Amino acid sequence: MASKLLDFACIRSESSRDLSARPHYPSMPKYPKGVSIEEESLIKGSESKALFSVTGMTCSACAGSVEKAIKRLPGIKEAVVDVLNNRTQVLFYPNFVNEEAIRETIEDVGFEATLIEEEVTERTLQICRIRIKGMTCTSCSRTVETALQGLRGVQKAQVALATEEAEIQYEPKIVTHNQLMKAVEETGFEAILISTGEDMSKMHLKVDGIQTQSSFRNIEKSLWSLSGVENVEIDPTLHKFSVAYKPDQTGPRNFIQAIESTGSGRFKARIFPEGGGREVHKKEEIKQYYKSFLWSLVFTIPVFLTSMVFMYIPGIKHGLDTKVVNMLTVGELLRWILATPVQFIIGRRFYTGSYKALRNKSANMDVLIALGTNAAYFFSVYSVIRAATSPNFKGTDFFETSSMLISFILLGKYLEVLAKGKTSEAIAKLMDLAPETATLLTLDSEGNVINEQEIDSRLIQRNDVLKVIPGSKVASDGFVVWGQSHVNESMITGESRPVAKRKGDTVIGGTLNENGVLHVQATRVGSESSLSQIVRLVESAQMAKAPVQKFADRISKYFVPLVIIISFVTWLAWFLAGKFNGYPTSWIPSSMDSFQLALQFGISVMVIACPCALGLATPTAVMVGTGVGASQGVLIKGGQALESAHNVNCIVFDKTGTLTIGKPVVVSTKLLQRIPDFYELVAATEVVNSEHPLAKAIVEYAKKFRGDEDNHVWPEAREFISITGHGVKAIVKDKEIMVGSKSLMRNSNIPIPADAEDFLKETEEMAQTGILVSINGQVVGVIAISDPLKPGAQDVISILKAMNIKCIMVTGDNRGTAMSIANEVGIETVVAEAKPDQKAEKVKELQNSGLTVAMVGDGINDSPALVAADVGMAIGAGTDIAIEAADIVLMKSNLEDVITAIDLSKKTFSRIRMNYIWALGYNLLGIPIAAGALFPSTGFRLPPWVAGAAMAASSVSVVCCSLLLKYYKRPKKLETLEIRGIQVE
Repeated sequence: MASKLLDFACIRSESSRDLSARPHYPSMPKYPKGVSIEEESLIKGSESKALFSVTGMTCSACAGSVEKAIKRLPGIKEAVVDVLNNRTQVLFYPNFVNEEAIRETIEDVGFEATLIEEEVTERTLQICRIRIKGMTCTSCSRTVETALQGLRGVQKAQVALATEEAEIQYEPKIVTHNQLMKAVEETGFEAILISTGEDMSKMHLKVDGIQTQSSFRNIEKSLWSLSGVENVEIDPTLHKFSVAYKPDQTGPRNFIQAIESTGSGRFKARIFPEGGGREVHKKEEIKQYYKSFLWSLVFTIPVFLTSMVFMYIPGIKHGLDTKVVNMLTVGELLRWILATPVQFIIGRRFYTGSYKALRNKSANMDVLIALGTNAAYFFSVYSVIRAATSPNFKGTDFFETSSMLISFILLGKYLEVLAKGKTSEAIAKLMDLAPETATLLTLDSEGNVINEQEIDSRLIQRNDVLKVIPGSKVASDGFVVWGQSHVNESMITGESRPVAKRKGDTVIGGTLNENGVLHVQATRVGSESSLSQIVRLVESAQMAKAPVQKFADRISKYFVPLVIIISFVTWLAWFLAGKFNGYPTSWIPSSMDSFQLALQFGISVMVIACPCALGLATPTAVMVGTGVGASQGVLIKGGQALESAHNVNCIVFDKTGTLTIGKPVVVSTKLLQRIPDFYELVAATEVVNSEHPLAKAIVEYAKKFRGDEDNHVWPEAREFISITGHGVKAIVKDKEIMVGSKSLMRNSNIPIPADAEDFLKETEEMAQTGILVSINGQVVGVIAISDPLKPGAQDVISILKAMNIKCIMVTGDNRGTAMSIANEVGIETVVAEAKPDQKAEKVKELQNSGLTVAMVGDGINDSPALVAADVGMAIGAGTDIAIEAADIVLMKSNLEDVITAIDLSKKTFSRIRMNYIWALGYNLLGIPIAAGALFPSTGFRLPPWVAGAAMAASSVSVVCCSLLLKYYKRPKKLETLEIRGIQVE
């Protein structure tokens, strides 16, 4: 048993590549060791890539050994080890190291390595994001989506009505982003490119001072002359230059310098746009609707007063009733003049929107508004013209109906875009984490600071050295080249305690420096940064449609045509009933005839029906839900994950790094003899083998035991021998030291005392690993090592059980340790010694039994199970492969967030159901009332302008209902954990 326990890292298949309990999501590449700043400047752009087949790796501890061995070589930029596929990919600088040296290093660790000659297959798919202006309802988004899906080379297209954006996965060899934009524009909407997969490093610059075409050509030539520039695009109307570039060779400051030096100082360049693209667009849209609404009021209020108020004021009424030509009055002429600009200038957007929709053989909200307002306006025009040409015709106009209808709809759209803007506040808050400015340092050849300069943080280039003072934010991902401090990373990783940073440690952009001054060399800038990756993840999540949205899509397909039919039938029924005396003439108001009454009912039906509310019910709730999740440290990758999570009734937990901390620590020591320098001898023996997790735990404990964690020099260990799976031995201070399992001692003919046997038995019962230590052939002590439970693990399992969620543990560890941990946390069902594929099979087995399964894991070998599960949840401190495979990332690495994710999902879908009930109920109730269902019994009829206001209010109410999710609070049960002293972030 001890033999199995000793080989802790290689038997357990769920251990992470990084055993540190501190979250490191998203990962950042290490800077190449052995490369100084001066040397690095000589080898920019000379990096190479090599792919090796590595056989013999059995777990992530093996992968960690290979990775760390490679990274010790000079000139290594990055090394990624894939245990599942037995492959290792290395980015390196050939000036310092070559493929053969890397291969030999892998074999020195104990694995067989072969260089794969063919180049790593590049990803053929790219992602393009396009902003689409002019969409009003689900019918519009469906039209655009269908057009994009129909293009050859497009794998997937998602169009989000709430964000007014499209995300397209396409093959750039078959279709270009310009063709994608053209396809959108052909559907009748305006397309604005946000980003393409090929411009991860792309800078947009606005240049002032350009007066001639030759200036454009000269600037373009200057930009092309820079090393690393891959493409230059010019927009002459905006004086905008878009530059795609290689960030390891050049950057935005170089572009600005090149532009400004071209025109002898007359050109001035700055980043374009000056604000965030989405925010600028949203503000512009809000401004446009607000402006349109105010202008419509200028004309509509006089129309309303002349038709509804002044008619009851004797003196003014007399003036308005004055005849102009035949029966045409001053009041009618005034209303016609005032209503016309509202109908055709301010309301032009509804004409263009309906034209686009009808051209694409679909019908949207604009069609209903255009039909309703046109019916009222042109009937009024008919009445006015007939009055002007007839000496005895006395009719009633509906100019107030058309103008008030447009005004109220514009007010509704203004309030709607205002509310929709608040649904993406989470992304804005994330983006605000990045500081606006940074202090750029200029260093001399010896690394001394010779100049400091404050720059816009968007102008930071790779390999810049930045100064970070106490209390300021780190401006870019990078590594510390000078100084030491503590950095608060909670806003990115969820780690509550400030993390110590010193020379060589990595830092993440957007985190807060607390006490010391740091000099940081930038490694990932702009869209490559960790913060940008998280923002993109949240944006993609908000783009993704939840399956429940298909319900709204199906309804919206037939909604508008059905409403038009109902509206026509309503008008016809009331008109025929009036024509053939189907109701008393007393029902007809004195100011109109039966045709006009029927027309009002028909228009009311047409404008009260609201397809927008249905279309916004799901995406707005998903947007707010995923945003709230991000602020709580729960990254939800889209509507599918959000919808599946609320149905989860079974959770499969990995053990190491999930239920436990994932970092072995020494918990107790039993000395059989008095040895003053016991840990000195043991640590000196194990330090050679310190890549092994158990050896690392012993060495770390020995440092603390001696009280000098930073720079302790251990005695020399000679004749070191590592016996795989059993232990190590060496000569230290002329003493033969052996550290290992019972089998190592027995194979070396070293007797094990009864006290040691008893202590080993106790450690096994407590899920601990017992390590025997012998000096000169005599067992002198036993070290107990354990991977402790995470704080609150027992309470989380208890709460999940109370929620009627079945909890299961599936682990690659031995059964004894697994059962002990399971008993401690309260899990009854345990599957131990499971390989990665067996974990996935167990998940499928549970699904086949009718359960909705969530998998919570952190290791490379959890990836198949995370993918197989209905909802995969990756612990944020886990490996990047696990995070990539998961549907939900728990960035804080707290088990409590499993409950938060499920509860947030339930609250979000409760809100979606409420939205649907409101949107459908509104239409089912509103349409009959507008059609006059209450008129025969109560005399109540809904004027068209009131119906229009109600339609506008329905969309706003749905968005506001979704916005209530912003006030989401975690279950009170989790707050009680905090009260009881368990750390809950």
